[in-house]
Amino acid sequence: MNVRRVLAVASIALVVGGLAGRVAATTGHDSTDAVALTPVLERSSGQLTPASVYRAAAPSVVTVTDAASAPGPAVPFLPQTQQKVQQLGSGFVIDTRGDVITNDHVVAGGSRIRVGFGGDRSYPAKVIGTDPTSDVAVLQVDAPQSLLHPLAFASSSGVQPGDPVYAIGNPFGLDRTMTAGIVSAVGRDIQAPDGRTIPNAIQTDTAINHGSSGGPLLNGSGQVVGVTSQIEGGTVDANVGVGFAVPGDTARSVAQQLIAHGTAAHAWLGVQAEANARGVVLAKVTAGSPAARAGLQAGRHDVIVAVDGRSIHTAAELANAVAAHKPGDQITLRVLRGTAARDVTVTLGDVPASA
Repeated sequence: MNVRRVLAVASIALVVGGLAGRVAATTGHDSTDAVALTPVLERSSGQLTPASVYRAAAPSVVTVTDAASAPGPAVPFLPQTQQKVQQLGSGFVIDTRGDVITNDHVVAGGSRIRVGFGGDRSYPAKVIGTDPTSDVAVLQVDAPQSLLHPLAFASSSGVQPGDPVYAIGNPFGLDRTMTAGIVSAVGRDIQAPDGRTIPNAIQTDTAINHGSSGGPLLNGSGQVVGVTSQIEGGTVDANVGVGFAVPGDTARSVAQQLIAHGTAAHAWLGVQAEANARGVVLAKVTAGSPAARAGLQAGRHDVIVAVDGRSIHTAAELANAVAAHKPGDQITLRVLRGTAARDVTVTLGDVPASA
């Protein structure tokens, strides 16, 4: 699968020497006490002015800082030391209890996370859960109720190229900066922090720079359709008009799981595939995987041409179709073996740690 070469856009600045531990995902909220996230709204036909979008959404956007560790300078004949770095990213409030969405890569390796609401209003936060497979993390900040203004989500499945979008974040530490642009493309595949693929990413020419990671990508009605995450890796390590956001539907689903359980599950078929003129050829079927249990075979034996009645032509389309489900869901694959066509029902599994 063709994964674009991109750069995560958390900003890092070196500070004093020392050793910082890695942030571990904590257990999520007790499900009996769970607070639902703000609802997914239908796409609104009413478009706000950029100023109105900013006034409505900016109070929900926060600065996320944490202490991480990095190798210190090499000194001959002395042990390698560790030095602390200050990592900077963005986030946004998603409920009135203080839950905040940001990127996994913003908080990875952090030990003393704080969430800022502008000015000197900064409060300690704990990690509720992280998911490097989707580059989504949820924090809970201990901040006054008056500062907690949840943003509403709109379904990212309806986003189209040409739609106006806005990003609000903290590029280079400039808090609550808004940039404007359009959706350049949809259905992009970008690389997650754990090396897997994040499907259906939104590409935008809205300026995204270091420190913007984890901020909201908003539609013209001020609703969240994505979480800004990466920029294209060109010759300069800054915005070149090609940025990517984790789709809002993915971020919201993962956040709900992290809040409830501290971890997130992802549907798994267990194949490596490549496209040919007939459809998607199975180059490899992992032993013991859902695909293997359903009798699918690699080595050009099986070619998948449809998922749940919808034609597919590329490996990315197959991955996106699987990603739209959760572990335990059943999907029906239309499979060609030689000249014979058959329908194969597969019960999807959860991505194993070794996959």
